[in-house]
Amino acid sequence: MSAADTAVIDAYLDRVWLEKGLSENSLASYRRDLQGFARYLASQDSSLAASLGSQRVLAYLAWRHAKGYTSRSTARLLSCLRGFYRDQVREGLQECDPLVGIESPKLPKSLPKLLTERDVEALLKAPDVSEPVGLRDRAMLEVLYACGLRVSELTGLTVTLLNLRQGVVKVMGKGSKERLVPLGEEANYWLERYIREARPLLVGERPIEVLFPSTRRQMMTRQTFWHRIKHWALVAGIDKPLSPHTLRHAFATHLLNHGADLRVVQLLLGHSDLSTTQIYTHVAQARMQGLHQEHHPRG
Repeated sequence: MSAADTAVIDAYLDRVWLEKGLSENSLASYRRDLQGFARYLASQDSSLAASLGSQRVLAYLAWRHAKGYTSRSTARLLSCLRGFYRDQVREGLQECDPLVGIESPKLPKSLPKLLTERDVEALLKAPDVSEPVGLRDRAMLEVLYACGLRVSELTGLTVTLLNLRQGVVKVMGKGSKERLVPLGEEANYWLERYIREARPLLVGERPIEVLFPSTRRQMMTRQTFWHRIKHWALVAGIDKPLSPHTLRHAFATHLLNHGADLRVVQLLLGHSDLSTTQIYTHVAQARMQGLHQEHHPRG
């Protein structure tokens, strides 16, 4: 990949960051997709700065298909390239958009992997709260489930975002959007206990604003906390497939199962579009159908 292509990508991402306020994770994903396309173009004696036709893009998609890339990653790539070339045309850097007429692959509607309420209860009780790290993990799991946070939102929490007196936490979501989320009695209790008993031992004498520091006394990475979740799932005897969003999915689905309004769940999750939240109604319906078939005499 040429230095010119690197400069084009950097300039585009700077504009996207200013206009949309995307998270670091989203920007990193955009960068990977654009760099992958740029490397392919370089192998074909072309570049991002060159005037491209749709055939070049289609050839890249065929190359990815032969390499075994999934339709989901290809859909994400096309979304990235559409945004990139629309920007290039708008900025006068390209005359035409090579993505015009190219459709994204249709993706099967995949429902989130669901933990039952009993599974969640076992997971929450798994950490050894007699140890500072275990008490920290218990508080993190309680907050994650009580508030439906993304893992990155949880690990990024600071002490100043917490109001235990009012029982709420201010969450910095995608695009630097803020939302207030209630904690609930259980999460509030475990947070108070964690802050009183364990956090001083984990922080030591070094002042740090991060609410849940790692054992290295710095902000925990998403990957580290995810390893902690998988560890406690094994301790709890949960052998279901897990993902970083498992407890967020459980939060939304369990709320809907107990009669919560879909728009309230949308606000709590921080979804900008209600259609993103609606997938959880399918999960709840699937759960109800399963219960009906299992327990109704004519199910």
